[in-house]
Amino acid sequence: MSGPNEPPLGLFASLRRLLGTALELAQVRLALLGTELERAGQRLLDGLLWGGAALIVLGVGLMLLCAFLLMLVREDYRLAALGGLTVIFLGAAVWLLQAARSRLRSLQNLFELSLNELKQDVPPGGRD
Repeated sequence: MSGPNEPPLGLFASLRRLLGTALELAQVRLALLGTELERAGQRLLDGLLWGGAALIVLGVGLMLLCAFLLMLVREDYRLAALGGLTVIFLGAAVWLLQAARSRLRSLQNLFELSLNELKQDVPPGGRD
C-alpha cells in the first residue's frame, strides 16, 4: 500500500511489479533445479567411476582366487571344483542384478527440494 508521501500506483505499475516478482521467483526456482541437476550428475559420474574401478579390481581378485583354489584341489576333482565355482558366481550375479533392479525402482524423488519450494509458493487454498 502507498504511504502518505507516496503517490498512488497505477494499475500498470502494480502489474509490472507483480510480473517482476513472479519472474524473479521463477528464476530462483530454475536456479535451484539446475543446481540439483548438476549435483545429481556429479554424484552419478563419481559413483560410476568408483564402481567401475572396484569392479575391475574385484574381477581380477576373484580370478586369482579361483585359480588359487583350483590349484589346491587334487587334479581328479578340479573339473568339479571349477563347476562349483561357476555355479556360485552365476548365483551371486543373479542376486546382485535383482538387488540392483529393486534399488533402481525405489529411487527417491530427484527434485525433492524444488518440489517442496514450489509447494510453498502455492497458497494453501490452491489456485483460484
